Amino acid sequence: MKLEGASTTSGLTGTTGSEPAAVNGAAPGTRHAGTTLVRCAGVHKAYDLGDTQVAALRGVDLVIDEPGFFAIMGPSGSGKSTLLHLLAALDSPDAGTVEINGIDLSGMSDKELTSFRRTKIGIVFQQFNLIPTLTAIENVRLPAMLAGTDDAEVGRRAEELLNRLGLSGRSEHRPDALSGGEQQRVAIARALLFKPRILYADEPTGNLDSTSSKRLWALLKEIASEQQLTIVMVTHEPSAAVNCKRVFVLTDGVVRGIIEVENMDAGGMATRYQQLVSAVS
Repeated sequence: MKLEGASTTSGLTGTTGSEPAAVNGAAPGTRHAGTTLVRCAGVHKAYDLGDTQVAALRGVDLVIDEPGFFAIMGPSGSGKSTLLHLLAALDSPDAGTVEINGIDLSGMSDKELTSFRRTKIGIVFQQFNLIPTLTAIENVRLPAMLAGTDDAEVGRRAEELLNRLGLSGRSEHRPDALSGGEQQRVAIARALLFKPRILYADEPTGNLDSTSSKRLWALLKEIASEQQLTIVMVTHEPSAAVNCKRVFVLTDGVVRGIIEVENMDAGGMATRYQQLVSAVS
């Protein structure tokens, strides 16, 4: 399939890249035995806003050491989106380290990070980032098109993902002919194309009604179980967070508490979350 005239989106652009060069005697693209799936250690990130520097993250420590569903929750301005961008290798910390699947991302070039994002992790953006001139199945196949690896097997994989996400009759529709929820499911299918070990999602059920949300969670749990997939999402919805094993509560750029979700309902999640947020307000 030839791709013409399509603009590209962050996380899907660039070339496939070469093997990462060694940094301080170790290759950042090499997985080290005994390490965890996701690790942040002392992560800081600040942005310049005019003449003022705004600290978004102030020393985040976070560990995910098993497959499953995990959430990052926090009030507006707490640093949730910044942290997600760092975990997804879309930005780099000013200080501290970020390791994904035992790979230290520091020292990797933009080219290497692009290849890493495309093939090792999946990313679902809140705005979906679908190409308006491409059909649903072409959007799902886009990472393979850009990598030069689009073939019949990729096509079968794309069709399978769309079918399992309830879009079997919508594969030839362009984004403007799809509902917001359908566009989101296309974005999820695209993120899963290369069978990543980790999927990052920004408000994955934010555009779905309650019935569609439950269906999507059931499908993601099934796919996650089959692929030993770890899903890390940003959400403000207790009803979404209760689908997770663990919730990291972020306030003022620091992880203030961790909620173990087992046997907790949405009401209990909302209460515990408010307790943690209120304790530092």
